[in-house]
Amino acid sequence: MEQIEIARGISDFGMMAVTAAFFLVLAAGMMVYFLRFSTGIMTGIIEGQKQAVKDLLDETRSQNALLEDISEGLREETMSRIRIIAGALFDLSREQMARIVIRVREENHIDDRIATSAKIHRLVSVLHNDRNSKFDLWKYRGRSLSAFTDASWIEKGASVIEQEVYEDSPNNGRTLGNLTTLLENIKLEFYRNLMQGRTPL
Repeated sequence: MEQIEIARGISDFGMMAVTAAFFLVLAAGMMVYFLRFSTGIMTGIIEGQKQAVKDLLDETRSQNALLEDISEGLREETMSRIRIIAGALFDLSREQMARIVIRVREENHIDDRIATSAKIHRLVSVLHNDRNSKFDLWKYRGRSLSAFTDASWIEKGASVIEQEVYEDSPNNGRTLGNLTTLLENIKLEFYRNLMQGRTPL
């Protein structure tokens, strides 16, 4: 009888050990699952926050650039500075263009109008590009000042110079006057481009 009780006890305790082991494994599996689940949720939240912060920084930079652009355009000193720089460069261009008239008259066989015209166009192009390289050092509303110049000014300048070269009675005073008128009109066009904030086509 005693032996049966012992066997029954071993049998009962064995079943309890198996049951306890099963529940331990089940609990460990659930803990691993919930740990992975919560880790995935936390990773998703962190990644979402990173993206939100990145988007916010991009938007902030964009807004700052826009505000800087607007504030620079509103500052009176900005336009005053640009007018001084542009005025000096266009005045220099007038003197250089007057020298081109004298140089072409003296150096060229002006009866060959095609060659003379090509030379004048080339010299005025060099002058225009040189002025633009100086404008590149200054910015307005995030763009170089050269962005507001127009390539059509080359043709206008070459046309006035060619007209002066072929005048029957050369007159340096008249040449300077005509070049001044041309460059004042170009300067006004340049300022208009700045005010409208547009780049010429």
